[in-house]
Amino acid sequence: MNTFRQERQRFFEGIDGFWHDLFDTEYALWDVKKETPARIQTIRKATERIGYILFKTAPLLRNLDEETLLQLGFPKPALSFIRLQTLPFESVIARMDLVVINEEIKLLEVNSDTPTFIKETFAVNGEVCKAFELKNPNEACEEKLRKAVRLTVKKAFLSLGKRKSPNIVFSSHDDHEEDRLTTQYLQELYGLHSQYLSLGQLRLVTEPIRENGEIIIDRGLYDNQGEMIDVLYRQTYPIEHLVDDEDPETKVKVGQELMKLVEEKKLAVINPPSAFLLQSKAVLALIWGLHEELHSFFTEEEHNWIHTYFLPTYLDEVYFLRQGLSYVKKPSFGREGDTVEIFTGSGEIVEEDAHKTYQDSLPVYQQFIKLPKTVVQTLQGKKNVHYMYGCFYVNGHASAIGIRAGRQITDNEAYFLPVGIENEEEKQ
Repeated sequence: MNTFRQERQRFFEGIDGFWHDLFDTEYALWDVKKETPARIQTIRKATERIGYILFKTAPLLRNLDEETLLQLGFPKPALSFIRLQTLPFESVIARMDLVVINEEIKLLEVNSDTPTFIKETFAVNGEVCKAFELKNPNEACEEKLRKAVRLTVKKAFLSLGKRKSPNIVFSSHDDHEEDRLTTQYLQELYGLHSQYLSLGQLRLVTEPIRENGEIIIDRGLYDNQGEMIDVLYRQTYPIEHLVDDEDPETKVKVGQELMKLVEEKKLAVINPPSAFLLQSKAVLALIWGLHEELHSFFTEEEHNWIHTYFLPTYLDEVYFLRQGLSYVKKPSFGREGDTVEIFTGSGEIVEEDAHKTYQDSLPVYQQFIKLPKTVVQTLQGKKNVHYMYGCFYVNGHASAIGIRAGRQITDNEAYFLPVGIENEEEKQ
């Protein structure tokens, strides 16, 4: 086992800017789950269809009245912000979390605003496959991601209508290793002139600064050299956190002021505002409700896709209690399994996440589906784990696939399990 530990350590330390251990705990497994090309293709096809349904629903959400948006859990200060459509894509990098059992694929949730797990699937997965002499199912995905990031930054800047050299800033909290390295990976992929600054290095000017009656510093977001930022790439900074951010000294709601800059076209942000519009899990309840009514908003084919890939989701548990079906209670804006609870069909709680960060978030109720299990090799030996697929949806196209493995409630202690395809010659 010592040899295994050394081999794993040697391999992952050879990958620059990667967090193979998180919080001093094993994260990246030195193991690969083998899949068939057909399974990979089926997951991508499901992701394409799910993404299509979500993107089609976005304009409908933008046109809902304020009261309905509040009932779907969106924070009031963000309502005008989320109605903006600043880019031709509703989300640049989104991730669908999927349960795959035999031929059945079901969507658990969508992270359309600030998905992580990017470097793992687009870059590291391929390196592991190479080491295990397996085909990488995500081959060519990294190059497509690079093109998507470049195209998006260009379109985001052009949307401001400015005539100057753009100041592009990639930013995250610098005290969180995964967030910082994920953001720096995207900056590296972008490859053109830009800078990485921690969120703490950004300066927000909420009122113009004048000298002799003339504006010398306009409203805007500025870098640490005093230059106005045009495009802020905030891959790991969620809007639901941003909306409550406040300057401890001035008590200014800095997050809300930043959103006003986006509305005024003084700043562009990526992922765009529309990505947050699709982030609420209550949107899945809205889609399911339209499907139950066989609403004409969706075509017959689209209703078939919803029936095939979506789970019954509601804003209360009445349906599940009446049917005696197990269900999951999730916060509409929760992450990493935090605040998730699993109930029996009679309403008894059987499993819950220890963290309760999102107790104030509007809950949604979704039919429970048991995650499949597999055996993985860990530093502690072989281990039985539940697993879930994440398939990225980049500028409207299915992309890289990865696996998170751990408990039934997939939390931030879950492992990254690489995925590989067996070489056909070896099987013969």
